[in-house]
Amino acid sequence: MTGAPTEQQSSFERYVLPELDVLYRTAWSLTRSDAEAQDLVQDTLLRAFRAIERFDGRYPRAWLLTIMRNANINRARKKKPDLLDDPDATFERSLDFADNDDPESLVVDPILDASVDQAFRALPDSFREVVELVDLNGLAYQEAADVLDIPVGTVMSRLHRARKRIREHLQETGLDREVPFR
Repeated sequence: MTGAPTEQQSSFERYVLPELDVLYRTAWSLTRSDAEAQDLVQDTLLRAFRAIERFDGRYPRAWLLTIMRNANINRARKKKPDLLDDPDATFERSLDFADNDDPESLVVDPILDASVDQAFRALPDSFREVVELVDLNGLAYQEAADVLDIPVGTVMSRLHRARKRIREHLQETGLDREVPFR
């Protein structure tokens, strides 16, 4: 492109581009696949670019994660008929595309990681969403509240109860103490 950047381009560069790392991490945590995560980020960026003129400039991360959340829901809806045809075949195909060789998996103790993941997945959806937004993606309580369209106090309460459940799960499994890396 030639000439001066448009207001739309400037706003996109100012509000959206600094959040690319968070968008990718969130997309990967939702999809557990590098290719799917990249597709979801691209879809989110496209939607954000189209809507940037309507964005007020407040809480860009929360705004982008809301777009991503909605895009992911839409993508899941489109995939559902395939799952209903033959869930076993769909699951087998999804394993072929999963990117399991991330650096973190080589460093984090597999037993502790599995236990934390099990506790996280056992949480109700409302608790899991808050933990993901605040603890995994670094959103402020207000930003998470905006994304989920709930009061800040509810975010704080759910986060406290979710963390407590994870701690209790680790205590039950005996992993609440520091586990040495293998």
